[in-house]
Amino acid sequence: MRHNELITTLHRTPRLGDLALRSEYLEPRWYAAYTSANHEKRVALQLGQRSVEHFLPVYESVRRWKDRQMTLSLPLFPGYLFVRLALRDRLQVLQVPGVARLVGFHGAATPLPDEEIESLRRALADGLRPEPHPYLNTGHRVRITTGPLAGHEGILKRRKGGLRIVLSIELIERSISVEIDASSVIPARETKFET
Repeated sequence: MRHNELITTLHRTPRLGDLALRSEYLEPRWYAAYTSANHEKRVALQLGQRSVEHFLPVYESVRRWKDRQMTLSLPLFPGYLFVRLALRDRLQVLQVPGVARLVGFHGAATPLPDEEIESLRRALADGLRPEPHPYLNTGHRVRITTGPLAGHEGILKRRKGGLRIVLSIELIERSISVEIDASSVIPARETKFET
């Protein structure tokens, strides 16, 4: 085999890493899109007009002023919304005014586990009332055993005589807290972290 034939053969043979990249490039996955401040709803509207599957989880917040009070629908993860797409179609999202980037590492968008997004959707549909919570990685780790969030781990917190669990999406370093019944959680491991 001559040198030129060898080079041609090498260029035709796909490498295992290339196949994995092609698979991720072609298959729709969930990604977090980072938006400009307070642009989440406008971006979601634009994505809907472009027929891009997206998910903007919101929560209700009562705001009081001297003369009135209003219930507002606010993004659960300020500055982020989730899009489901194949990476080859990322420009449909990145060209939307208000989208800064897809969240990832070293310049490459990182997909989120489908289970995280689907369980969040189920929890909101089942009427759980989440609220934003500072991102945490300390405290008592527990595993939820029943309900729409069964199998997920979070950090147990006490609030106003009740229990809440803080669930985190590590890629975007954002968390939410939801009320939980004490009988619905078990220790995730015996280790207790300092808070």
